[in-house]
Amino acid sequence: MTTPITIKKHERVPDTGSYKVRFADGRPSVYFYWGDLPGRRLRPDLLTRNEAEAKAKAKELARIERDKLAGASA
Repeated sequence: MTTPITIKKHERVPDTGSYKVRFADGRPSVYFYWGDLPGRRLRPDLLTRNEAEAKAKAKELARIERDKLAGASA
C-alpha cells in the first residue's frame, strides 16, 4: 500500500529551504518555503522553519488531506 501523503524537507542552503507535501493520488504537491535568515527573507510569504514545518505536517494540511483520502476510500 502506498503512503497517501509524504512530507520531505529540502535544505540546500543552510537556514533556508522548503517542505514538500506530496499526494499519492496524483494531485499537485504543495510547498511551504522558509528562511531563518532575516536578511534573506525578502518575500512576504516566506515563513520561518518552524512555521513551515507546522503547516506541512499533520497539524494542518496533511491531516485535512489524510481525512479526505480516508473518506474517499471508505
